[in-house]
Amino acid sequence: MPIYRLGEHQPEIHPDAFVHEDAVLIGRVTIGAQSTIWPSAVLRGDGAGIFIGERTSIQDGCIIHNTDQLPTTVGSRVTVGHNTHLEGCTVEDDCLIGSGSTLLPGAIVRRNALVGANALVAGSMEVPSFAMALGVPAKFKLDSVVEGQFIENADGYVARGIYYKKYQQRI
Repeated sequence: MPIYRLGEHQPEIHPDAFVHEDAVLIGRVTIGAQSTIWPSAVLRGDGAGIFIGERTSIQDGCIIHNTDQLPTTVGSRVTVGHNTHLEGCTVEDDCLIGSGSTLLPGAIVRRNALVGANALVAGSMEVPSFAMALGVPAKFKLDSVVEGQFIENADGYVARGIYYKKYQQRI
Protein backbone atom coordinates (compact mmCIF):
# COMPACT_ATOMS: atom_id res chain seq x y z
CA MET A 1 0.00 0.00 0.00
CA PRO A 2 1.27 3.52 -0.67
CA ILE A 3 2.23 4.93 2.73
CA TYR A 4 4.36 8.05 2.67
CA ARG A 5 6.45 9.90 5.20
CA LEU A 6 6.15 13.66 4.80
CA GLY A 7 8.95 15.52 6.53
CA GLU A 8 9.06 14.30 10.13
CA HIS A 9 5.58 12.74 10.03
CA GLN A 10 4.65 9.27 8.91
CA PRO A 11 1.38 7.35 9.25
CA GLU A 12 0.89 5.34 12.43
CA ILE A 13 -1.28 2.28 11.83
CA HIS A 14 -2.37 0.02 14.65
CA PRO A 15 -1.32 -3.58 13.86
CA ASP A 16 -4.94 -4.74 14.19
CA ALA A 17 -6.17 -2.25 11.57
CA PHE A 18 -6.73 -3.17 7.92
CA VAL A 19 -5.50 -0.73 5.28
CA HIS A 20 -6.21 -1.88 1.73
CA GLU A 21 -3.17 -1.87 -0.55
CA ASP A 22 -4.89 0.61 -2.89
CA ALA A 23 -5.50 3.21 -0.17
CA VAL A 24 -3.03 6.10 0.18
CA LEU A 25 -1.82 7.46 3.53
CA ILE A 26 0.47 10.47 3.63
CA GLY A 27 2.12 12.23 6.56
CA ARG A 28 0.47 12.79 9.93
CA VAL A 29 -2.20 10.07 9.90
CA THR A 30 -3.13 7.82 12.82
CA ILE A 31 -5.32 4.72 12.39
CA GLY A 32 -6.79 3.03 15.48
CA ALA A 33 -7.23 -0.66 16.30
CA GLN A 34 -9.58 -2.72 14.12
CA SER A 35 -10.30 0.22 11.82
CA THR A 36 -10.56 -0.36 8.08
CA ILE A 37 -9.38 1.86 5.24
CA TRP A 38 -10.76 0.67 1.89
CA PRO A 39 -9.59 0.95 -1.77
CA SER A 40 -9.02 4.39 -3.26
CA ALA A 41 -9.35 6.18 0.07
CA VAL A 42 -6.80 8.99 0.37
CA LEU A 43 -5.81 10.29 3.80
CA ARG A 44 -3.44 13.25 3.31
CA GLY A 45 -2.16 14.53 6.63
CA ASP A 46 0.03 17.41 5.55
CA GLY A 47 -1.25 19.92 8.12
CA ALA A 48 -2.73 19.49 11.62
CA GLY A 49 -3.19 15.74 11.04
CA ILE A 50 -5.80 13.04 10.61
CA PHE A 51 -6.83 10.85 13.53
CA ILE A 52 -9.08 7.81 13.06
CA GLY A 53 -10.36 6.03 16.19
CA GLU A 54 -10.96 2.33 16.77
CA ARG A 55 -13.37 0.09 14.84
CA THR A 56 -14.00 2.83 12.26
CA SER A 57 -14.52 2.20 8.54
CA ILE A 58 -13.27 4.68 5.94
CA GLN A 59 -14.84 3.33 2.77
CA ASP A 60 -13.85 3.27 -0.87
CA GLY A 61 -13.01 6.59 -2.51
CA CYS A 62 -13.07 8.75 0.62
CA ILE A 63 -10.93 11.87 0.65
CA ILE A 64 -9.78 12.90 4.11
CA HIS A 65 -7.66 16.01 4.47
CA ASN A 66 -6.93 18.58 7.17
CA THR A 67 -6.05 22.25 7.30
CA ASP A 68 -2.90 23.76 8.75
CA GLN A 69 -4.86 24.70 11.89
CA LEU A 70 -7.63 22.06 12.03
CA PRO A 71 -7.06 18.32 12.21
CA THR A 72 -9.65 15.90 10.95
CA THR A 73 -10.70 13.63 13.78
CA VAL A 74 -13.02 10.65 13.32
CA GLY A 75 -13.98 8.84 16.51
CA SER A 76 -14.53 5.17 17.21
CA ARG A 77 -17.22 2.93 15.72
CA VAL A 78 -17.89 5.35 12.88
CA THR A 79 -18.79 4.31 9.34
CA VAL A 80 -17.74 6.86 6.71
CA GLY A 81 -19.53 5.98 3.46
CA HIS A 82 -18.09 5.76 -0.03
CA ASN A 83 -16.81 8.89 -1.77
CA THR A 84 -17.11 11.09 1.29
CA HIS A 85 -14.97 14.22 1.77
CA LEU A 86 -13.89 15.19 5.28
CA GLU A 87 -11.64 18.20 5.85
CA GLY A 88 -10.67 19.89 9.11
CA CYS A 89 -13.73 18.52 10.88
CA THR A 90 -14.60 16.39 13.89
CA VAL A 91 -16.82 13.31 13.90
CA GLU A 92 -17.42 11.93 17.38
CA ASP A 93 -17.99 8.26 18.28
CA ASP A 94 -20.83 6.05 17.05
CA CYS A 95 -21.82 8.04 13.94
CA LEU A 96 -22.76 7.19 10.37
CA ILE A 97 -21.52 9.52 7.64
CA GLY A 98 -23.43 8.81 4.44
CA SER A 99 -21.90 8.17 1.04
CA GLY A 100 -20.95 11.21 -0.99
CA SER A 101 -21.35 13.65 1.89
CA THR A 102 -19.01 16.58 2.55
CA LEU A 103 -17.93 17.93 5.94
CA LEU A 104 -16.06 21.22 5.70
CA PRO A 105 -13.49 22.78 8.05
CA GLY A 106 -14.80 23.44 11.54
CA ALA A 107 -17.83 21.14 11.20
CA ILE A 108 -18.60 18.93 14.20
CA VAL A 109 -20.78 15.81 14.18
CA ARG A 110 -21.68 14.88 17.75
CA ARG A 111 -21.99 11.31 19.09
CA ASN A 112 -24.73 9.07 17.71
CA ALA A 113 -25.55 11.35 14.79
CA LEU A 114 -26.10 10.61 11.10
CA VAL A 115 -25.06 12.67 8.10
CA GLY A 116 -27.19 11.63 5.13
CA ALA A 117 -25.88 10.61 1.74
CA ASN A 118 -24.71 13.58 -0.33
CA ALA A 119 -25.34 16.04 2.52
CA LEU A 120 -23.20 19.15 2.96
CA VAL A 121 -22.23 19.99 6.53
CA ALA A 122 -20.85 23.50 6.16
CA GLY A 123 -17.87 24.83 8.07
CA SER A 124 -18.53 25.55 11.74
CA MET A 125 -21.91 23.74 11.59
CA GLU A 126 -22.55 21.41 14.55
CA VAL A 127 -24.77 18.35 14.12
CA PRO A 128 -26.33 17.56 17.52
CA SER A 129 -26.19 14.08 19.08
CA PHE A 130 -29.01 11.80 17.92
CA ALA A 131 -29.82 14.07 14.95
CA MET A 132 -29.82 13.46 11.22
CA ALA A 133 -28.20 16.08 8.97
CA LEU A 134 -29.83 15.89 5.55
CA GLY A 135 -29.55 17.92 2.34
CA VAL A 136 -27.47 20.72 0.85
CA PRO A 137 -26.86 22.63 3.01
CA ALA A 138 -27.70 20.16 5.77
CA LYS A 139 -30.83 20.68 7.84
CA PHE A 140 -31.33 18.81 11.09
CA LYS A 141 -33.94 16.26 11.99
CA LEU A 142 -33.54 16.15 15.76
CA ASP A 143 -33.92 13.07 17.96
CA SER A 144 -34.00 10.74 14.94
CA VAL A 145 -31.16 8.38 15.85
CA VAL A 146 -31.30 5.73 18.57
CA GLU A 147 -28.23 5.11 20.73
CA GLY A 148 -26.29 2.13 19.38
CA GLN A 149 -28.10 2.28 16.01
CA PHE A 150 -24.87 2.01 14.02
CA ILE A 151 -22.92 -0.52 16.14
CA GLU A 152 -23.93 -3.48 13.95
CA ASN A 153 -22.60 -1.60 10.93
CA ALA A 154 -19.27 -0.93 12.68
CA ASP A 155 -19.00 -4.56 13.83
CA GLY A 156 -19.64 -5.76 10.28
CA TYR A 157 -16.74 -3.73 8.89
CA VAL A 158 -14.40 -4.95 11.64
CA ALA A 159 -15.26 -8.53 10.63
CA ARG A 160 -14.84 -7.69 6.95
CA GLY A 161 -11.41 -6.16 7.63
CA ILE A 162 -10.30 -9.29 9.50
CA TYR A 163 -11.49 -11.42 6.57
CA TYR A 164 -9.67 -9.26 4.00
CA LYS A 165 -6.48 -9.21 6.04
CA LYS A 166 -6.50 -13.01 6.10
CA TYR A 167 -7.79 -13.96 2.66
CA GLN A 168 -7.25 -11.15 0.13
CA GLN A 169 -4.65 -12.01 -2.52
CA ARG A 170 -3.60 -10.04 -5.56
CA ILE A 171 -3.76 -12.22 -8.68
